[in-house]
Amino acid sequence: MRLLIVEDEADLAQAMCDHLRSAGYVVDLAARAEDAEAALSGTDYALVLLDLALPDGDGLNVLRNLRSRRSNVPVLIATARDRITERIAGLDAGADDYLVKPFHLDEMVARIAAILRRTDNDRQAERRIGSLCIQLATKTVLADGQPKTLTPKEWAILDRLSRRPEITVPKAELEDALYGYGEEVESNTIEAHVSRLRSKLGRGAIETVRGFGYRMGKG
Repeated sequence: MRLLIVEDEADLAQAMCDHLRSAGYVVDLAARAEDAEAALSGTDYALVLLDLALPDGDGLNVLRNLRSRRSNVPVLIATARDRITERIAGLDAGADDYLVKPFHLDEMVARIAAILRRTDNDRQAERRIGSLCIQLATKTVLADGQPKTLTPKEWAILDRLSRRPEITVPKAELEDALYGYGEEVESNTIEAHVSRLRSKLGRGAIETVRGFGYRMGKG
């Protein structure tokens, strides 16, 4: 899953990025409100971590602009503003949760996981495609009723493909699901992960559309 961190304090931002990447997330970073607006207009994020005190504006305006576009991407505010009136203002503006600095990075990850579980439960508990049952809340997959263990990157690819099982997903879009902005994309990474997914889920689970990308098979 791809997350956006909006945080201008460099050391904290790096620590947040490192901790989330070690938890299996793909992370982009924006240090200014302007950069956050640009990222949100061009990328489909699973969740946004939003600081409020940004050098070029108030993070609440970023949140309000996001909600005015009818975007329902989950937002976790992470800020030093700790007064109850400020917390209420953030939640009223459309935040899904509010985390006050300083915070423990493990708590940050736990709150993100809880928000994403709620979001997945609201959208759909599971996806059934052929012989596969993809359980979103627990990030588990059953193939012919048998549980399969996936790596975070394998899960990211399967999640992206199974959102639109009848549509061919370009290879570049799958790379976006695995790598943050500016990260070097390793050669043949997608091919390697798809090969491992097929070995776990069945050869027909994922089809190759030569010259374009991949799509879910019939199982």
